[in-house]
Amino acid sequence: MLTLSSIQVQGAPAIYHCYQGVLELLPEKIAEQQFSCGLLLHGEKSWKAAKRHFVDPGVPLTYLSYRHECTHEEAGRIGKTALKENSEFIIGLGGGKVLDLAKAAGNQTGLPVILIPTLASNCAAWTPLSVFYDQEGNFEEYVIFPRSTWMVLVEPNILIESPSSFLRAGIGDTIAKWYEADVLTRGLPTKAIPLEIALHAARLCRDTLLAEGSEALEAIKAGSVTESFNRTVETIIMAGGMVGGFGDHYGRISGAHSIHNGLTHLPETHSILHGDKVAYGILVQLALEGRPDEIKRLLPHYRELGLPTSLSDLGINPKRKDLIESIAAAATAPGESIHLMNITERDQVTTGIQQLEQWLEHATP
Repeated sequence: MLTLSSIQVQGAPAIYHCYQGVLELLPEKIAEQQFSCGLLLHGEKSWKAAKRHFVDPGVPLTYLSYRHECTHEEAGRIGKTALKENSEFIIGLGGGKVLDLAKAAGNQTGLPVILIPTLASNCAAWTPLSVFYDQEGNFEEYVIFPRSTWMVLVEPNILIESPSSFLRAGIGDTIAKWYEADVLTRGLPTKAIPLEIALHAARLCRDTLLAEGSEALEAIKAGSVTESFNRTVETIIMAGGMVGGFGDHYGRISGAHSIHNGLTHLPETHSILHGDKVAYGILVQLALEGRPDEIKRLLPHYRELGLPTSLSDLGINPKRKDLIESIAAAATAPGESIHLMNITERDQVTTGIQQLEQWLEHATP
């Protein structure tokens, strides 16, 4: 029987706001801390998308563009630049990689971090961790930091102008919160209150996004901020982040993310968004659990949302057994979270992927 190990709760950033015009808070919050200068980390596309919504914080900023991957080396470069410029805080403005780099640089330097997401593609703005890759985009590790982020400001007017593909990927990544937390906690005889909170948040993620995700995608295509859009954005960023924030290792990752990590080792998938790969990983995880009925329940939602269900949807030839074995080998590498499901052998994952393909062949369109 499983036993409950201790949970470290890092439930939320110190300050969180989400509403239209939220960036007007920047000068006030920075003045409260008596900061005199800071560093703003951004991507080229993210700054172009956000600059007309950005509000002058009232102190000088060093503007620094990131170099495309969240690597340990890049985080070090950003941290050194912040210290060289005598920055007293770091603003991360962009997608998940920019936000992860800002958090990592803040951890290295001890500087407080403000995160302004330009995409609702994951919960990176909420969680006190960074996911690191190598220069080629292959997953390396994720690191949990001892301090939560100081402030997160979510501006719906920026997010409504982002490509709908990123919101779709965020929906896929966040639906996984329930399935990954559920498989890790189902056998526990008792659940501590923080874990109950995490599981409530995880279930909220799945149920809200399956019910309202397609409406949110329609809103983003129309360029109109709606209630469903705001609820979807906050589900991805806030509720998604709360699962790991309150559940700790029971609420972060298990099978679906290991499948994602395995997929990153195939060049064919490097153009596929993180959340899309995780969404496919949910189905493989369910195949490994022997739950075809749950796969069948999800398929209509996946099709409505445009999430991938098969290897072909990811640009991978399902007849290439060598590619499947490559995914399985990387997904079961030492330290991978799929081991938390007692899945340790690559052959198990190979069989799970092939089983999913067989079930999909017989699924009702």
